[in-house]
Amino acid sequence: MKRTFRFVRNVVFVLIIFVVLFAYAMFQGGFTSWFLFYSFLPIFLYLIGLSFYPISRWKVQRKLSRHVVATGDRISVSVQVNRRVPFPIYYAIVEEILPDSLHRVDLRQAKYQYLEQPNKLYKGRHVKKIIFPWFKRNFTITYDLDQLPRGNHLLPAIRLKTADIFGLIRKEHVFAVTSEVIVYPVERDIHMVEKMNSFEQGSISSFAMNLKNTNVATGVREYMPGDKFSWIDWKQTARKNDVMTKEFEQEKSTDTLIVLDNCYFDGMNLLAYEATIEMSISLMETIRKQASQVGFLSIGSETVSIPVKHDPTKTEWIRKHLTDVQPSPNYQFARKLKEEMKKITNSFYVIIVTTHLDESLKETLQHVRLREKKLLIVFIQAESRISTLEYRIIHELRNEGIGISLLTEKELVMDVLEVKA
Repeated sequence: MKRTFRFVRNVVFVLIIFVVLFAYAMFQGGFTSWFLFYSFLPIFLYLIGLSFYPISRWKVQRKLSRHVVATGDRISVSVQVNRRVPFPIYYAIVEEILPDSLHRVDLRQAKYQYLEQPNKLYKGRHVKKIIFPWFKRNFTITYDLDQLPRGNHLLPAIRLKTADIFGLIRKEHVFAVTSEVIVYPVERDIHMVEKMNSFEQGSISSFAMNLKNTNVATGVREYMPGDKFSWIDWKQTARKNDVMTKEFEQEKSTDTLIVLDNCYFDGMNLLAYEATIEMSISLMETIRKQASQVGFLSIGSETVSIPVKHDPTKTEWIRKHLTDVQPSPNYQFARKLKEEMKKITNSFYVIIVTTHLDESLKETLQHVRLREKKLLIVFIQAESRISTLEYRIIHELRNEGIGISLLTEKELVMDVLEVKA
């Protein structure tokens, strides 16, 4: 309907100009008036032709250099326009219609310098290119999309505008050309260390975060090149008069469960939430390299649970989930966490990644602690946004032997994240 109205308006406008000039030439007479009329006649024919020229029949295609990238990466986009009739077009404006999800930038770890003011990372992306096709049947424009944020982004359409040289006739059409860009969360390098906490009784370790495989000596054998010097059994070496080393039987690796808080709360820092996404996938990769078993539990509008002993192909499924997931409103993380932990019967290292601490979550963590679960809380928040209540809860939980690793913008901007248990 809107297109028909625009077409009728253009035709009527051109006819009015033609009638006015013709009437002026008829009534005024003379060389000047008829010269103006005949001079306008080619323009009139062009405007009529442009009014009837269907740009909606053009073929528009979008090609992406890559469809799957990591956060902060760049892709090149090529828009190709093909048309059959080489009608002369003075200029054309090709505009990319971008989704709202792309109206922010991701600077990888550098973005966390804005952890206190995450709105600074939001900016309107506008992609408009002007070309002068004239009689060309085919023409192409290219542009780059850089600093891509996490998510599944759907480029829905391309808008094309054109007009005559005087701007009297304007034409516009939106081509439904869809393309999908999947931006995975980036994996950070993590260094996991043990933190010593001081209490009234003295300095003790609150939580031993040792995920590497342990070994038990089961016998001795002759020394082989590559054996560590510390493995030498000196008693057996002296007895047999030959260098003997200890032989080990590898024990089962420590099982670990990573729990991600996907519940929205008032005043939530969405940039800190992005850090929890990166932390979760990075922890999984780090622990997977150190230990053989790691599980994943995502708590939000839907609970996604990947058991510790899962098919390795599920790791890619977890990465896809962390690409699409967004915080869910009207869900209490503490309550759902308690429900999920009751279903777990085995003993795990439980690592909870969150941006919010309150009294209800504190009670849930104490309840889990009573079940002899070994806990580590990775709490991510801007330093200025950590409330007095949250500092108090951190202190109380540490006094009860629950490990808490506090990550602020000072730690998140580093190339290697240090998680202290």
